[in-house]
Amino acid sequence: MSRRCVSLLLLLLQLSCCFSSGSCGKVLVWSMDYSHWMNMKTILDALVQKGHEVTVLRSSASILIDSKNESGIHFETFHTSYTKDEIEAFLLNGINTLINDVSRDAYWEYFPLMQKLFFEYSDIHESICKDLVLNKKIMAKLQDSRFDVVLADPFAPCGELLAELLNRPLVYSLRFTPGYTYEKYSGGLLFPPSYVPVIMSDLSGQMTFMERVKNMLWMLYFDFWFQMLNVKRWDQFCSDVLGRPITISQLMGKAEIWLIRSYWDLEFPRPLLPNFYFVGGLHCKPAQPLPKEMEAFVQSSGEEGVVVFSLGSMVSNMTEERTNVIASALAQLPQKVLWRFDGKKPDTLGPNTQLYKWIPQNDLLGHPKTKAFVTHGGANGIYEAIYHGIPMVGLPLFAEQYDNLAHMRAKGAAIRLDWKTMSSADLLNALKTVINDPSYKENAMRLSRIHHDQPMKPLDRAVFWIEYVMRHKGAKHLRVAAHDLTWRWKTLCRALEKREWWCFPWGP
Repeated sequence: MSRRCVSLLLLLLQLSCCFSSGSCGKVLVWSMDYSHWMNMKTILDALVQKGHEVTVLRSSASILIDSKNESGIHFETFHTSYTKDEIEAFLLNGINTLINDVSRDAYWEYFPLMQKLFFEYSDIHESICKDLVLNKKIMAKLQDSRFDVVLADPFAPCGELLAELLNRPLVYSLRFTPGYTYEKYSGGLLFPPSYVPVIMSDLSGQMTFMERVKNMLWMLYFDFWFQMLNVKRWDQFCSDVLGRPITISQLMGKAEIWLIRSYWDLEFPRPLLPNFYFVGGLHCKPAQPLPKEMEAFVQSSGEEGVVVFSLGSMVSNMTEERTNVIASALAQLPQKVLWRFDGKKPDTLGPNTQLYKWIPQNDLLGHPKTKAFVTHGGANGIYEAIYHGIPMVGLPLFAEQYDNLAHMRAKGAAIRLDWKTMSSADLLNALKTVINDPSYKENAMRLSRIHHDQPMKPLDRAVFWIEYVMRHKGAKHLRVAAHDLTWRWKTLCRALEKREWWCFPWGP
């Protein structure tokens, strides 16, 4: 069958979906690069398959949002004063600075540095957003397109301003904002610090008395000092564009639905609102066959099996000393090792270890011979391991990776190490433990069963709620009345909450 015939059949399939459901819509998308885009694209592909018309806004400096390699998605590219190389260099240099130059335990240095990087990132995105919303030609085109919904990632601000300018309902897709600040104050979600660990606090849901005190201090820090955005500049920018006083937090508070990339396999029980939905692991899928050479290497492991090692796509410049420490530990394993690594070959690399610039991570984790996963703790990798029931050794590097692994450790599915200070013996012993102690595999499989035992798949849930907003032209009936309180009531409630917080660490 020719490619043209296949395309025609796909088009007819999409049209039949539209005519049968009567709910085909037009979705405008504002996303972020790297892993955020990978998750967003999974949702967009599902929307396209259901017959929806999807338009993604991308700046000329986009890194992974590549219009040449996508099908079924329309891309609207606008020019920005930044170049792709400048954006990529800023992000990678910032992350490598956090990873290599400052200890995560030195809070007084680490978090001020992170704050500085966030403000620089915020200013870059403000400039990119200006290049879009002040582009009269593109904005007129967007107005004429009459979209049904705006789907955005709040980590890359601008989607909420677009939704307001176009007078269209807003849906968020995100993993978290630092300290859960915007989920709490813009979304109205409750986070009692007595039992809900603040994201980026490095705590799990099983806290001692002193950890509850620490959790409360972290909450106060993120509430009153740390800011994800340069709020003053964004408030002024949004007010100037809209021609009336408004804050970025108020615009974010207009989101109809918040799709959170987490679930109860990773999270500990906590309150949710009717317009917050967990869709963690939406990108996960059954394993596909490996490339022939890789499959042959995996099969050569015999009964011992293999270990999969990956620290993600945004990590570079690991020192030779650290790579040799890691390679030395891996060389002593009876298992074969597939290591995603792009750099100078370590001198201590053993014959049981193969280096790859890229690996089909999900397919490897779903392979029956995989015994353990060495990961930096990014949400995508964590969920692929949960999906396939693979125990982990975690080497967190930045962001919420410490929290993800703290949760996995508390649930008995992972061991966490400090990649800067660990010895070869530490890594070797950790791997031997998660491979040979059956409790780690049992706990990983228990989390996998929890993940799979849902009324509907996470991706289907995400698509359903986006379509729900399109069908009902919003979801105001799911928003709590907290959004409608006057500033006096909000001030009083905030004061009462703060008074209550001093009691929270002691628990009930």
